Amino acid sequence: MKVAIYGQYYQNTTSPIVERLFHFLEINKVDFTIEANFLQMLQDNKAITIDLPTFSSYKDLDESYDMLLSVGGDGTFLRAATYVRDSGIPILGINAGRLGFLANVQQENIEKFLKLVINKEYKISERTLLSVTCSPEIESLKELNFAMNEITVSRKDTTSMITIETYLNDEYLTSYWADGLIISTPTGSTGYSLSCGGPILTPDATSLVITPIAPHNLNARPIVIPDTTVLKLKVTGREENYLVSLDSRITSVKNESILTLQKTPFKIKMVEITDETFLKTLRKKLLFGEDRRN
Repeated sequence: MKVAIYGQYYQNTTSPIVERLFHFLEINKVDFTIEANFLQMLQDNKAITIDLPTFSSYKDLDESYDMLLSVGGDGTFLRAATYVRDSGIPILGINAGRLGFLANVQQENIEKFLKLVINKEYKISERTLLSVTCSPEIESLKELNFAMNEITVSRKDTTSMITIETYLNDEYLTSYWADGLIISTPTGSTGYSLSCGGPILTPDATSLVITPIAPHNLNARPIVIPDTTVLKLKVTGREENYLVSLDSRITSVKNESILTLQKTPFKIKMVEITDETFLKTLRKKLLFGEDRRN
């Protein structure tokens, strides 16, 4: 078995997790490669004192890899997806952050769950992604133009609202007067969209959610649409530019540009351990349906 290891930050919890992870991989004779910047971070913090094989780009991850292990929180997991892309390499998240909705393997369960992985006792949950293109074209959206959670348009350098003219399959839906608009995948429905009043979708739902951010229209509500829908957005506002975010990556776009959003032709494969399913995580970490009568 061969795995890649990715981490984005170094925290107090990182060192013991990495120590347990490396020890397990070594005694079970698992080949592993670590992302170059993450290794440097670990060496700088004296968590590792030796050199290890590294990768630094999605181009370095080929079909020889069985899995990518993401060490961190949900943000790290989303960033790990940019290394996997359309390679089909499954991602398992080991939580070194706070909530850990995507990165749901807790430190105390590392050995137990990785043993299940080695024995291939796990499921694959395929997650839909969204892509965006811009007309006129901008450099920052040429190569890395997809998101696993959501694509958001929002105001920039102003307290004034923006107007988001929205079309579904070239049919006009409405113009949102708001601070912004979130287009969420089922995976992202438990994130930013949820905090703005959007519904929760199960990961296997074939839908997307459009959720306005602080809308000035009292009748503007989140709407669920088929994931086969092609969306077009035209944003206007008092400033010359507005922001487009793809998960945690942000770029600036000029007013009147046309954004086209649609489902990507590939999905991200997320490793799901039987003891940590989506519904169990929903109840445990978001306290879904919490009621003393239950």
